[in-house]
Amino acid sequence: MRAIAVRPDRRDVALIEIDEPQITQPTHVKLRMLEAGVCGTDREICAFEYGTPPAGSPHLVIGHESLGEVVEVGAAVRRVALGDLVVPMVRRPCRHEICLPCRSERQDFCSTDEFVERGIRGAHGFMTEVVVDDEAYMNPVPRGAREVAVLVEPLTIAEKALQQIWQVQQRLPWACPVRAGESSGYCHQAVILGAGPVGLLGAMAFVVNGFDTFVYSREEAGSAKARLVESIGAHYLPASEYPVERVAREIPGLDVVFEATGASALSFRMMQALGPNALFVFTGVPGRKGPIEVDTDLLMRNLVLRNQVVFGTVNAGREAFEDAIRDIALFQQRWPEAVRSLITGRFPMEAHRDLLLGPPAGIKNVIALA
Repeated sequence: MRAIAVRPDRRDVALIEIDEPQITQPTHVKLRMLEAGVCGTDREICAFEYGTPPAGSPHLVIGHESLGEVVEVGAAVRRVALGDLVVPMVRRPCRHEICLPCRSERQDFCSTDEFVERGIRGAHGFMTEVVVDDEAYMNPVPRGAREVAVLVEPLTIAEKALQQIWQVQQRLPWACPVRAGESSGYCHQAVILGAGPVGLLGAMAFVVNGFDTFVYSREEAGSAKARLVESIGAHYLPASEYPVERVAREIPGLDVVFEATGASALSFRMMQALGPNALFVFTGVPGRKGPIEVDTDLLMRNLVLRNQVVFGTVNAGREAFEDAIRDIALFQQRWPEAVRSLITGRFPMEAHRDLLLGPPAGIKNVIALA
């Protein structure tokens, strides 16, 4: 069967032929892979910034944003059935008994840093025609979400962040008064940094969670992304018109900043706009660049005197996948055109080099695997 892989020893990216995997355990599930999303992580692996093949393999099959269809199941499988659409989880637990998160099926919080991630670190990914995996990592998706289900995995980033936001804020009276016909979160404000796929999906998630949501990005007002943001009931802030100081003035008491750019200089400037009892969520991983100047005294002063919280989040556990599957269906109901427009195009496997090595284009490009 065919697969898209990197070969670190050759420093190349290729469409290769590999053996089709087979079910060898009673809890195994075989998937016919339908689609895989292309993201910044894939592009960075293809630039050989990181990415680790499985032990003994000269190549790493990439791809972690995916959608598959169940075509065969082991004798003990109960979670999924033949014909189900599923989105597989990405991270696999480490082998250390002392790692309580991994032993508790929360490998997204692995404490040893020896986890495995399909398509990224130590295990082949999903940009291939057939995959076999354990049912424990399968997340069933309704047939009605088929058109956009490949967006579930990137959406889990925002879903996990929201779960942690609500958990952290239990430390203080933060819940909003409930009004008839409104969700419990309508009194809070959130700024999303970046209008890429994670940022736009995050904006949708914050809107349906009741936040007055603002998206801050480089595109000008009136651009396609700006119109998309406004179509979901959020507000668009073009960076050229809104220096950080203006954001702080016009959105006083800002409750959450959800970073989805990987731009550290912008992030630390925006942190200064946080209000009392607020949270800053990092999701991006910046590349190694030169040092930036940061007013650490001001940041520390605000964190202490305003009871602020800063945390990072990456990958996701089952609850975030389930929330993402629920919300992607809600997005389809509320904003069908906006959700569809997040997928710029679907391309055959033969187009992989342009998608992975060429200049970034559009919002979310998808490789059709079947």
